[in-house]
Amino acid sequence: MGARDRLIDSAIALMRCKGIAGTGIAQLLEHSGISRRSVYLNFPGGKSELVAEATRTAGSASSALMRAVTADQDLATVIAAFPVMWRDTLVTSDFTAGCPIVAAALGRSESREAADAAGEIFTEWEEILTDRLLAENVDLDTAKILATTIIATVEGAVVMSLASRTTTPLERAGKQMSELVALYTGKKSTPAA
Repeated sequence: MGARDRLIDSAIALMRCKGIAGTGIAQLLEHSGISRRSVYLNFPGGKSELVAEATRTAGSASSALMRAVTADQDLATVIAAFPVMWRDTLVTSDFTAGCPIVAAALGRSESREAADAAGEIFTEWEEILTDRLLAENVDLDTAKILATTIIATVEGAVVMSLASRTTTPLERAGKQMSELVALYTGKKSTPAA
């Protein structure tokens, strides 16, 4: 892995746990093992450019995963599995690692470019879910509303789980969103393990 990729991976890891404000150049250098010179060679705009690229990279990976998991299953079942996917991240990080896209959205004062990228990623996620709901015969207006509600609820539940140090908010939100989607699609969700 090259210096650029190592810096991006380090930025994502640090943003998940420390937010953008807590992701400084010194922390990035220590975490990545890359020299200061390499930061500015790869990211002439410094930290702001790096965290924006890290946001886009994390968002792209999440979008690809979202497309993959929604391709073969009904959305109610996929939504029911969200808490399981997040539970491991929350528990293994001792409730310190959240979503790097949320960190970027909240870090506008540190990097406007990263916050703007986060907004684009949330929009892309809404489009992915909207498309999936349309494929399940939900009308366009309702699909858009449900997609926004799902993203906002799941991301909010992750934040609540971090704050309360329990996966209960995430599990409740996943169950409720799955049931809501099932109402509109007519497909009963399969409970997650």
